[in-house]
Parts: sequence; C-alpha cells; structure tokens
Amino acid sequence: MRKILFILSFVLCLCAYGQGYHLGVNKSVAIKGKVENGYNFWLYSPDSLQASVKKPLIIFLHGKSLSGTDMNRVLRYGTIKAINKYHLAIDAYVIAPQTTNGWNPDKIMNIVNWMKTNCNIDTTRIYALGMSMGGYGTADLCAAYPDKIAAGIEICGGCSRRDVSGLSKLPFWIFHGTADRAVAYNTATTLSEKIKQNGDSRLLFTKLKGYNHGQPERIFNIIETYDWLMSHSLTDEDRPVNKDYYDVITVEKLTFKANSNYTR
Repeated sequence: MRKILFILSFVLCLCAYGQGYHLGVNKSVAIKGKVENGYNFWLYSPDSLQASVKKPLIIFLHGKSLSGTDMNRVLRYGTIKAINKYHLAIDAYVIAPQTTNGWNPDKIMNIVNWMKTNCNIDTTRIYALGMSMGGYGTADLCAAYPDKIAAGIEICGGCSRRDVSGLSKLPFWIFHGTADRAVAYNTATTLSEKIKQNGDSRLLFTKLKGYNHGQPERIFNIIETYDWLMSHSLTDEDRPVNKDYYDVITVEKLTFKANSNYTR
C-alpha cells in the first residue's frame, strides 16, 4: 500500500508527462533531459503530497566524487539517501541534480523553475545544502539568489564568487571540520569573515573539531538539519536566522547519533 501511495504521489506531480521517467529502487524518480540548460536530477516527493497543498523544496548538491553521468552515484550520500536509509520524514520535495564538472547557479535555478511549473512547490520555502564541491555550489547559489533561497547550509566547502554579499541576506549555516585536508578549515573561516564584512549577517558557523572531510556527511542524516532549514521563509520579517538549533547540531551529538544510528 505504501508503494502504491508513493507512485500515486508522483502521478500528481508528473501527470503531464507520459514518458521519460522511471521509479528508482530508492523511491525516487530520475528526471533526464527535461530541463533546458539544466542538469539531470533525482526527484523525491513527500508521502503527504496533496495536489492542493504547496510543499517546500530542498536542493541537495553533491561533491566531486559523485560527479559524472551515472545518476546512481548521487544516491551514495546526502538527503535522498538519508530519507531511504534512515527513514527521515522530510515533508518537502527534494531534488538532487548531478553535474559532470562544478555547479552553475543559473542551471540549478532552471531546475527550480521546472519544479515551479510541474510540481506544487511553495516558492517562499526553497532551501539548499551541499557538501564539498556541493558546499561551494550551495554558497554560490545562495549568494546569487538570496531573494529566492530561504536558507542554506554549506558543509566543508567555500564560495567561488568574488561578491559574497548575498550570503549576508539570508540565513546561512557553515559547517567545517578542523582536520579537513581536502578543503582547508581556513577556507570556511575566511568566507565567514567576508560575509560578516557585509553588515548584519544571518550567519551561523559550527567548528567541527577533529572532523575530516568526510565525517560531516552525518549532518545530512539527522532530521534537525531539515527542521532548521524549513523553519525559515522568504516571508519572515527581516529574515532572521533561527539560532534554536545551534546547540542541537554539534560535534558531540553528531558523533553520538552516528555511533548509535539515532537519526531523530
């Protein structure tokens, strides 16, 4: 019955298209060749999907190791994996695009625009998060479109843009491990200082003491990550950052949850 309801939810979202989609083993749909000047991507629809109810949209951007044309690679870590493996109940659409070489904010927004046309998304509640190269992509996207993205989370990344002023205009949370040898910890601290130079920032920064480049993946696997994102909206007056989760998503709690498989 659950599988039937899941398939019906996709019918609601994709009824305008009779061909070109297939249900993956991970209860997601691979969308290929449908977005002009965009990316192929995985699409997850929430179990609670109803045609008359708008849902938030979460954008997950992968790192360099998942790049290529084999879309199954994108499922190795991140939000959709967390939904499937750890059964996170995320009441939102999730898109997980795949790139062959770096992230382009405009191409990502072309997917968002496709979602606006084909799925009933809440355009005031669009979020982005990513790791490593996907962290760079998240920062670049949020810096380019702070008026479109309600909140963002960057994990062990940086920012490719010279102008980072947009990152001070939305709630933005940086996580970085002090033992990261792939993207140095000072990459994050330098970006943090640049954001703060642009005035009244909405920045949170978490120093993951002793964490290497791969360990912060755990952040994708806890529901609090998505609760924090979805606590923000473009309609919030002055768009303040929610600090209530700052003492929830910590090294100690991430380590505990990773060791105990506790995900809620």
